[in-house]
This record gives sequence, structure tokens and C-alpha cells, in this order.
Amino acid sequence: MSSPATTTPSRLAHRARRQWIERLIQWALFLAAFSAVAVTIAIVMILVYESLGFFEHVPLWDFLTDTEWTPLFSIKRYGILPLVAGTLVTTAVALVVAVPLGTIIAIYLSEFASHRVRETIKPLLELLSGVPTVVYGYFALLFVTPLLQNTILPDLPGFNMLSAGIVIGIMIIPYVSSVSEDAMRAVPMHIREGSYAMGATRFQTALWVVTPAAISGIIAAYILGISRAVGETMVVAVAAGTQPNLTWNPMESAATITAYIVQVSLGDLPHGSLEYQSIFAAGLTLMLMTLFFNVVGHWLRRRYREVY
Repeated sequence: MSSPATTTPSRLAHRARRQWIERLIQWALFLAAFSAVAVTIAIVMILVYESLGFFEHVPLWDFLTDTEWTPLFSIKRYGILPLVAGTLVTTAVALVVAVPLGTIIAIYLSEFASHRVRETIKPLLELLSGVPTVVYGYFALLFVTPLLQNTILPDLPGFNMLSAGIVIGIMIIPYVSSVSEDAMRAVPMHIREGSYAMGATRFQTALWVVTPAAISGIIAAYILGISRAVGETMVVAVAAGTQPNLTWNPMESAATITAYIVQVSLGDLPHGSLEYQSIFAAGLTLMLMTLFFNVVGHWLRRRYREVY
């Protein structure tokens, strides 16, 4: 039987070793979190540094207001508006598809589907996010566009933003439905029971009680879908076209910011040229657009969280 004199040092050694391991784990977690922040800062610094070289030759006002974007043509113009318009139009079409469908799916899975149905449908939906985006692009080009041409839009050109936006909307449905469904299932059961006690039906409870109570999480799902749609590359590069065109008509072809970046990155432009630096200015614009949507979404989440 060990004496107290020998037990105390062993306990102190065990405690010191445990504290050292906990401190090591804390530092590892801190480095993991800091690495994400550092990568983000590095990306922003590269975009800003390369964009400053671009704006030394192109006035910022011309970049923001000029209606032509022709860096690869003989007569060079650097107005970002055509690319911004193409990005916003495809994103808007995608949201028209994804927001109602994703919300309806989330309400059904959260409030009406049985456990067995939910565990079957949800993984199938999430498989959509695992399909390579280039497959979605050719699906839009070779299936959705001919389908629209043969049914309701015979004059639809082969490259158009409508088909690309529809397919992007299908692609982001899992993001909207999954996050929205998680937010709805997080609503406490006693809120539903109170609604039932007041005589509301299951549908009325889902639509007028659960959905408003989960609105902050639903808005987060919408913002996630917007960010995914704005940053989509291959679908728009394959199906929407690569010709910058300032138009708000989704039935026309146009280039987006990401499609232009792909077009230039795959070319033979020399590093450091003004045309090459233009992709960083376009990328900085895309980052600021995404930041704006996320800030608006954060403000809306806080506002509605305070209400409900």
C-alpha cells in the first residue's frame, strides 16, 4: 500500500501533464482558427495589391460606370457593369428557383415527413451538392436549354442566363433546404403544442408559427444560397456564354465575373499585364458583393432574432 508521501508527487505529476496536454490542445485549436483568418487576410491582401496596380492605369470611376468590358479586344474598355449585371441576373434566377422549392422542402421535412422519409430524402438532396459543377453546366447547355427551346421559348439562344440560373437554383436547393430544415427543427416543441392548443392545424402551425420562429436560420440559408450562386463558375462559363453584355434580360447570353476570371486564367496573357491584373479587380468586386450580401444577412438575422 502506497504512502501519502509517494501518492502526492504522482498526483501532482499527473495534474501537470494533464494541464500541459490541455494547453497543447488549446494552442492547436487556436492555430486552426487563426489559419482560417490568416488565409482570408492573405486572399484579401493579394486581391487589393494586384487591384491597386490595375487602378493605377484604369480610373476607378470608369471601372464602376463604363458599360463595356473588353480587356481582351483591340479597343480595351474596363467597365465592370456588364459582368456585375450577368452575375446578378443569374443569381436572381437561381433564387427564384431555390428559395421557394428549398423552403417548401424544409417545411415538409421538418413538420410533415416521417422519420423514415426524412432520413431517405435528406441524403438524396445532399447528393446534389456532390455533383461536379461542370456536369451541371453541360446539363444546362445540353438539356435545359433545348427543353426550353422546344417547349416555351423557341427563340432562346444556345447560350443564355436563364438556363444557367435555373440549374444553379437546382444546385443550391440542398443548401437552402438543409439549413432551413435544421432551423425549423430547432424550434421548441412547446411552441407547436401551444399553437395546436389554440386550435391551429398542422399546416397553419408550420406556416404561421414555426416558420416565423425559425426565420433567422432561414435567412441564413438564403444568404448561404446567394453566396453560392454568386460565386458559381463552371455552370455560367459553360451555359451562359463568355461575351460581356450589359443586359438584364435572362433570355440573353452574358458573361459573369467568375466566367471572365476562368476565361483569362486559361489564356496566355503575360503575368503582370493590365489584362491579367483585371481578373484581380473583378475578383475584388465579387468579394465585396459577397461581403455585402453576408452583412445584410447578418443584420436581418439579428433583427428577426430580437423580434422572435
